[in-house]
Parts: sequence; structure tokens; C-alpha cells
Amino acid sequence: MAMKVSVIVSVHNPGAGADPCIRSVLEQTLPPEAYEVIFVDDGSTDGIAERLDTVAAVRRNVRVLHLPHTGSPMRGRNIGLAAAKGEFVYFLDQRDRLERTALEHMYARAGETDADVLVGRLVRDSGPPLTAFEASTARADILRDRLLSLLTPHKLFRRAFLEKHRLGFAVPGGRMAEQAFVVRAYLLAKVVAVMADQVCCHLGEREEADDDLRTVAGELLSLLNVVDEHTEQGRQRDRMYAHWLRSVVLRPFLSARFAGSSVDRGKMFTTSRELVLERFPERLDRHLPVHLRAVAAFLRAGRLDQLVSYANATRRADLRADLLDVRWDGPVLALGLAVEVLAADGEPARYRLEDGRLRWLPPCSLDDKILPDGVTDVTSAVARARIEVYVRHADTGVVYFLPVTYHVERVPEAEDVRLRIVGEARLDVAVAALGAPLASGQWEVHVRMYGGALQARTRVRRPDGPLNCLGILAQRPRRRLVVPCWTDAGELGLAIEPRSFSESIALVSPGASIRRQENHIYVVVPVPYVPPSGGPPLELVLRNTAGRLREISAPALVEPGVPGRIAGQLVAKVPVKRLLPGRDRLGPGAWMSSLRAEDDEVGLRFGLEMRGSRVEVCASTELDPARRSPMGRDTMLRRLGRRVPGARHLVRLARAGKHRYLKD
Repeated sequence: MAMKVSVIVSVHNPGAGADPCIRSVLEQTLPPEAYEVIFVDDGSTDGIAERLDTVAAVRRNVRVLHLPHTGSPMRGRNIGLAAAKGEFVYFLDQRDRLERTALEHMYARAGETDADVLVGRLVRDSGPPLTAFEASTARADILRDRLLSLLTPHKLFRRAFLEKHRLGFAVPGGRMAEQAFVVRAYLLAKVVAVMADQVCCHLGEREEADDDLRTVAGELLSLLNVVDEHTEQGRQRDRMYAHWLRSVVLRPFLSARFAGSSVDRGKMFTTSRELVLERFPERLDRHLPVHLRAVAAFLRAGRLDQLVSYANATRRADLRADLLDVRWDGPVLALGLAVEVLAADGEPARYRLEDGRLRWLPPCSLDDKILPDGVTDVTSAVARARIEVYVRHADTGVVYFLPVTYHVERVPEAEDVRLRIVGEARLDVAVAALGAPLASGQWEVHVRMYGGALQARTRVRRPDGPLNCLGILAQRPRRRLVVPCWTDAGELGLAIEPRSFSESIALVSPGASIRRQENHIYVVVPVPYVPPSGGPPLELVLRNTAGRLREISAPALVEPGVPGRIAGQLVAKVPVKRLLPGRDRLGPGAWMSSLRAEDDEVGLRFGLEMRGSRVEVCASTELDPARRSPMGRDTMLRRLGRRVPGARHLVRLARAGKHRYLKD
């Protein structure tokens, strides 16, 4: 059988962090004789070289190449490419993980589209969504399809194409050299295809680059030379230049690192100013948001003092997404939203209306006389303001965008104007995954707004009123319960196929309430969906949080709910004693709640606190921080990651081991 794909993995002292990567490349659905794995070890000293040699000794499709330490994966990738025998090659980092069917699906799609470069869907744990994967594209355009947001080498390259154009990585090379390789491939390829309907690779955490500023500037100049070589002067080249002007040159001047430390500040200013004056003419500024246009103006004017003041006076823009309405429109969940960008002071961003034009208002600490007249004019940018709504799977990080209708409102306020976007997003779980059903599990709802002058993203947060927690039994492609609910942080989520009737109630249990009647309280918990049978017998269990452990249990009955809002409500009658607690009576103190069925017990997301004769409902995390939502189950490692600096990577590894390893 012909060798279809060669996977090239650069490795250097990964410890146990490479285990998910190794397993994922060894357990592909392609037959072993149809693909090979080439591990290139860059002088590791942690024992990984010996482990890989052991793997290669028992697998005919695995090879290990050993290099002296270079400190960069670029030389190893070139050597792996020279040794590859596959029709296509795929570059992988040591902390990445391939889906089990990734190579099979990518190879088939590359054949269907005759692609020289195929970009398979990538997923990462955090950060903004990768917008290039909104849809699959057989003939992708570098600008229209946002390929500049995908400049890592995680792609399927036709080997004959790379050899024909002598494409390789600059050595030693940093991130800019890596991007130069990908950009040259994009511009030379006959066909670049995007496969968005199949998740191919989960990106691991990449080590922070600590490249010398002069080195980065030199590599950026080389990259721009690649752009000049393969594009004509005009709009396409200008938009490509503006991408690196925005992401590499200007954004660091608004970072906390620049604002908080003077180390290398002068060198950064001098190097970046030379770059801007040499290769980034002022006409490119029209492709920038207004806050970066201001940075470019101060940089060209040689005003380091103004850049420092700006960095200290501002921070990344925030966003407020208010949930106006949530309802089921047949099988579709409709979310009414009002979205507004917040300025550095936490107040809504404001603009000045002058002669029919909208003007951005810079922080008062800046000398706005330095700024050219056109810098603060955001009229045309405001006309293009928009919102995007997407859902993200809490475990896998997979993102899908939702259809949204919206309109832009100008809200007058004294002499200024606020900009707000009001719209509706529609979520059909049967087709939201690019025409396929959403996977089971917990999904987060995110909003991103391009507000003309600024942009930001956020989660949809809890409004003042209660959430319509009515669940629905989706009929396509099979019967599945879908429950909108809140996380412990008050963020909107969607649970698809809760694991049990009790868990479906736990998801919406923050909406619990109590009614007092003489020596009893009635605990009322919303029920998102009531099975035709009425559900299994349940008991409400209350346990005290201090002193000797005591437990009170009471039968919990499901009653009809409020039409159009909740499907049902679960009611439990609990006896109360005001002074000393009795054996079976609620007494003073704090009590955690759970729901007990015949075969399991699920923690609820509220507790009760009794002070004197008053009993109040409170969030479970207020009584016990370890009690977490089913939308984000707590573990010891999760708590460690929240408290110990540097432990977040351990948490990611634990999640990878639990959810992402291919089980034997």
C-alpha cells in the first residue's frame, strides 16, 4: 500500500506531556502501512528519546531521528520533511493531539479537492474562536476565508508541492519564520482547502516565545518580503501587511507587560518605530481599529511618553451582553441579546457626534492634538458594527457559530452617543454543528462584538430576572433532552442529554425557593423536563456543614410547573426547629442539599441557611467552595489549578487524560 501521510512531530523534553500526542498518532484509523510517524528529538534529556526508540522498535511505521539540541523545532521539521515518504505531510507539536480519524478524513478531503494545502479543523482550550472554521471551503481565499488567523504549521501539505517550491523552515527561526513558511505555502498553492466539519487536531499549550526583538523584526521583514514576492501592490497586500502591523507591532504597546515594566521598553519602541517607518505606510491605518490607529500615530510621532500613558490609562475593552429574552421557538432556542462595548473605566464606550460624524474620545491623559484628523473618525467603522454568537463545548473546546439577526442602535447620552447592538441568536441543536447535531455535554454561550471603534468578547451572563428553564425533548436526530441553565459563575450554558433525571434538576436548581408554613418549610426546585412516567422516586437530602455531621431527608414530589416557563417543580416538606435541632428537623446553621434517587445521589446547586427563625436560600458555593456545578464538575486538580500559580497546565493534562485519551 502506498504511503499516504507522514506525521512529523518535533520533540524536546516534554516529560509526560507528550503522552496524549504519542497515543493519538499511533491509534489512527488509517492502516499502519498507509501512514508513518517521524519523531524528531531535539536533544532531549528527560528520557523521551529512549521511550520513543522503544515505541519504534515494535511499530514498523514509526521512526525516531535524534538531533543535537538546537533550541528550535525548525531544523527538526526540515529533517523530518526530507525523510518523509508520504504523499502528504502533517506537522504536529509535542503537546498537540490528533483526533482518531483525523488523517483518514484529511487525506480523503485533500483528494476530493485536489488541495496542495488542507487546513483541518483545529481546537484549542482557551482564547478567541478560530473563525476560519465557520464553514468548509474547497477553494479558500487567504483574506476572505481568514487564513491569516491560521499560521501555525498544523496542516496537511502535499509533499511534492513542498519539494517543487523548495519550501522549508528558516533555521534557527522563531514564530515569524514559522509563519513565513505557511504564508509562502498559501500564496504558492494551487488549491488551499478548509475542512471545518471534522475536528482534526486539539492544540496544546505552546511555550511562550522569548525571542530577541531585533530577531523578531528581522524575521518579520523576511515575511513581508515573501508577501511582496507573491502579491501585487494594492488592497490585498495592504490588508496582509495590516495583519502583522496590528498583531505583531502595535498590540504589544497596549499590553500589561509594556505598561508595568520599563525593561526593554526603549528598545521595543526604537525597533518598532524603525519597522513602521520602513515598511508600514500611513495608508495601512485605515485597516486598523481606532485604538491601534492611535498607537501607530504616537509611534510615528516618536512619542514614547504618550504610548506609556496610553498603556497605563487603558486596558483591553470589555463587553456587556444582556440577555433580554430566552424562549423555545419550536425546536430552536432563541436568545434575545443587547450587547455593548465597555471602555477602560467599565462604563459604556462613548463617541462624540460632530457635523454628522462620530468621533472616538481618547483618554484624557493623552495629547489628542498629536493625532491626525482622520484617526478619531469612526463613522464608517460604526456602520460595520456587528455581533457574533457562538457555542463552545466545555470539555473539547469545539466552537460553532450561530445565525444572528441584529440592528445597531445609537443611544444619545448628554453630548455623546453610545453604541448598542440588539439582536437574536437562534440555536437548533439538530443542525448547529455545521449541519450536524451538537454533541452531548455542556455548551457555553459566548458573544463577540465589533463595535466600530473597539471589539471584545464575553459570556452571556445571568439577568436580574429568572431564566426560562423549560427543557425540551429534541426529536432530531434522536430524542435528546436539552436544558438551558446557568453555571456557578452566572453564565449561560446549554446541557444536552444530562446523564440522569436527577442531574437535569441539578442543572437548574439555582432557581430553588422556599415557602415557610408554621413548623415546616416547603423547598421548591424547578424541573426542566418531566418524563411521562413522572420520574423516579426522589428524596431531598440536607446535610449540615459544621459540627457533627447530621442528615435530614424528605420525600420530594414532582408537581405541574408554570406553562411556558418551567415544565414542573419538585416540592419537599422539611420540618424546622427554631432552637436546638432535632434529629429529623432543620436547625440553625448552613445546610447543603442533594437529590437522592434509588441508584445515585446528585449534589444540588443551592443550600439553606437558618438564622434564628429565618431560613434563606443561598448558592452552594457560598457554603462550600468545593461544590461545583454539573456544568463544570470540580476535582482536586481543578481546585489546585485555581489556587496554585503554574498549576493550570497540570489541570489541562488531567482533563486530557480523562476525556481525550483513546481508551484501550
